[in-house]
Amino acid sequence: MSNAIRPLIAGNWKMNGLKSSSVEFEAMLVGAPDVAGKADLLVCPPATLIAAFADKARGSRTLKVGAQDCHPKPSGAHTGDISAEMLADAGASAVIVGHSERRADHGETDVEVRQKAEAARRAGLTAIVCIGETQHQRDAGHTLEICGGQLNLSLPDGARSDNLVVAYEPVWAIGTGLTPTLGDVEQIHRFIRELLMARFNGEGAAIRILYGGSVKPSNARELMAVANVNGALVGGASLKAADFLAIAAGCP
Repeated sequence: MSNAIRPLIAGNWKMNGLKSSSVEFEAMLVGAPDVAGKADLLVCPPATLIAAFADKARGSRTLKVGAQDCHPKPSGAHTGDISAEMLADAGASAVIVGHSERRADHGETDVEVRQKAEAARRAGLTAIVCIGETQHQRDAGHTLEICGGQLNLSLPDGARSDNLVVAYEPVWAIGTGLTPTLGDVEQIHRFIRELLMARFNGEGAAIRILYGGSVKPSNARELMAVANVNGALVGGASLKAADFLAIAAGCP
């Protein structure tokens, strides 16, 4: 991991969490100072919990609250949708866009993902843009082609390290317990870094690239030690404070 880039450990709670889940979030707040020297922490709960969690986290320098999706427009007749401005108003500081589950379940295209990332920037949020290949694409040897195409179309022009994070999540590894080899992770993250530097010049060298896909305390340390891995996007393990904090503690 580059010593010049402060790691980010982001938790994606997906469609999990009720008001009672605040117990785990409060435990994360208590433990956050212990890993403050290691990484920044971000928890992205369901939209119903963002405001409550943000209130609890107010004043924390280590743990922030984010969201899992946003609509491209700031307001309007879009029943059931939530704008980036609404997320910011609720206390979010970042939003995940383009997660593979959104791409698969809702048919989101790279262009729509870019529009959402632009909306996040408009509202003053950091966009965490997700990319990654399926098992079929990997088996066909198209990993770099797929990831490169998603990067080129999903990232907004003029992005900076303070408003963009890229998360590489091999779709076949999400929630399966499977992970690529460390060599595969290094290759793909180097490829992503080269594309970011080619497009965004000096800013591309500072944009954080997270690894996601079955990250847990038992494999976090070795994954976080890989070059150009600047943190993790964590799924199931982010629901428990002990696991989430242990992953952060694994950062070099």
